[in-house]
Amino acid sequence: MQSSGAAAASAAQIASRNTIIPFALIVTLFFLWGLANNLNDILITQFKKAFTLSDFQAGLVQSAFYLGYFLLALPAAVFMRHRGYKGAVVLGLVLYACGAFLFWPAAQLHTYGLFLLALFVIASGLAFLETSANPFVTVLGPASSAARRLNLAQAFNPLGSITGILVGQHFIFSGVEHTPAEIAAMSDATRAAYFAGESGAVQLPYLVVGGVVLCWALLILATRFPESSRHAADASTGAAHLGNLRRNRRFVLAVIAQFFYVGAQVGIWSFLIRYVQATMPGTPEKMAANFLTASLVAFMVGRFAGVALMRRISPTRLLALFAIVNVVLCAVAVGMPGHLGAYALVASSFFMSVMFPTIFALGIDGLGDDERKLGSALIVMAIIGGAFLPALMGATSDLGGIHLAMGLPLVCFAVVLAFATLNAAQARRAAMQI
Repeated sequence: MQSSGAAAASAAQIASRNTIIPFALIVTLFFLWGLANNLNDILITQFKKAFTLSDFQAGLVQSAFYLGYFLLALPAAVFMRHRGYKGAVVLGLVLYACGAFLFWPAAQLHTYGLFLLALFVIASGLAFLETSANPFVTVLGPASSAARRLNLAQAFNPLGSITGILVGQHFIFSGVEHTPAEIAAMSDATRAAYFAGESGAVQLPYLVVGGVVLCWALLILATRFPESSRHAADASTGAAHLGNLRRNRRFVLAVIAQFFYVGAQVGIWSFLIRYVQATMPGTPEKMAANFLTASLVAFMVGRFAGVALMRRISPTRLLALFAIVNVVLCAVAVGMPGHLGAYALVASSFFMSVMFPTIFALGIDGLGDDERKLGSALIVMAIIGGAFLPALMGATSDLGGIHLAMGLPLVCFAVVLAFATLNAAQARRAAMQI
């Protein structure tokens, strides 16, 4: 991993002098949405304790969050076409901050539904950021170094994810855990104070996050961006482009594969702490969170390793290989719950690392500019998989145990494997026709 000094030097080399400040501001967005995404994994455990939720109810954290992505991805693309990348980024950050600030009244009122609304608002902002930041990075400097700029920006995403887990582990988790019998034995006043304290633990961290995000929005608003980063809206309708995309078999399969991949990633990370505590009885929540931190470190290492491996192995073959490994690892988590199963789930993060960008790139490969913009928004909408699978895993866990719930990500990785296999076959047929 690059040090901050090396990263700054690299950025200076691949962005022109008049874009280095805008580039640095936009790169930070990748860190900020990684932070928000993985704080959810902490919230699932925290809310389960603060509101005595079932696994299904706790999984609604991710359902509310990723529903925001699904509903706002296309509006974000339309807004970006009319107001430019910078306008979409600023609006996304404002929504992000508003959602973070909503955590304060939600905790004061001790209302789970208001927390879910806050998460929906945060995710709405992130839909704007993810739809605009990736292409924005490519125009902030010479076209010849666009790919290098984007790779550098993406490296900050898992760093934000790790930070989110550490913030939750040290500033949200209290370390105080009571059994259902102990809670039932409390007086009404003591029980209410305990629940209020656990839900109130999220107030200060999210207040700080909201403040930082709002300041970043103001910085971006006040910063002069190059004219080339502003794009006029295309007056033509997107109906024709949508029709072309629907007839593009590889694109449609990419959207399906992305839906299942995101569901698997979010599902595993959401319930990893729960899995560790359920299959390794007596493990404190703070210690269990170390497994999640290790997963995110593995994910970050896997992202760099994947880039290196793609110099010798085609992206499609690497995607297939990593999907096969993750099918096996999830089978271990189902069949061998405990230490071995937990270590298998941690290892799966290494092999998940290349999946999202590889599926994304294969899906939009060969598309025209307008179709690429629309297609990118539709693939971002596929993130809705992160809303469905955790809830389904929670229901499965309530019925048969958390270890059985890990069979659902196994199915998801099998779908990714099928996509990679079909894509490889299509590439071979295309090569034979040349």
